[in-house]
Amino acid sequence: MSNAKTLPLVELTDEGAVPCCPPLNERPMTAEEAETAARMFKALGDPVRLRLFSSVASHEGGEACVCDISDVGVSQPTVSHHLKKLKEAGLLTSERRGTWVYYRVEPSVLAAMGRLLTTATTATTAAPAA
Repeated sequence: MSNAKTLPLVELTDEGAVPCCPPLNERPMTAEEAETAARMFKALGDPVRLRLFSSVASHEGGEACVCDISDVGVSQPTVSHHLKKLKEAGLLTSERRGTWVYYRVEPSVLAAMGRLLTTATTATTAAPAA
C-alpha cells in the first residue's frame, strides 16, 4: 500500500475547476505548483504510462476498461503499477464495476494540462508610435 499523496491538477471552487498551475510564462510557479506539475510530468515521462494515459483519454465514451487498454507490451501487473502511478499523479480516476476497473481522464485534467503549456495572454497593448 502506498502512502503517496495525490496532487490534483485542478482544484474545485465555487466558480468550477481551477487548474493547479498558471501558464509557464505568466509568472514563476510556487513550490506547491511546481511539485504538482513535476509529479504530472514525471508520471507521463514513462512511455508505457503515456500510452496508457493516451489510450484512456482517446477511448470512446471517455473511459476505458483495464481489459481494453492492457495491450501495451508489458505484463498485467506492470500495467496495474503504471495505472496506479497515473492515479497518484491525479491524471486518472477509476471505478470498479464487478471484476473490472474502468479508468477515465477528467476533462478538467486535460484542460489544466493544456493551460499549463499555453502562452499567457496579456491585456496590455502597445502604444502607437508617435
